[in-house]
Amino acid sequence: MAFTPTVDEEKCVGCEECVDVCPVEVFEMQDGKSKPVNADECLGCESCVEVCSEGAITVEES
Repeated sequence: MAFTPTVDEEKCVGCEECVDVCPVEVFEMQDGKSKPVNADECLGCESCVEVCSEGAITVEES
């Protein structure tokens, strides 16, 4: 089963919490925003969703 993490750039404030919490380094900061640069590594644990205070991240089964 695969998962697709998405970051809403309008909501992302660049706090880097998702970068820090992700166990497989899916996210990277680019231009002050989080980007899912290794989306194919996503485990679907949703740690990033839980830690995002702005509600900018979603993880969907794909």
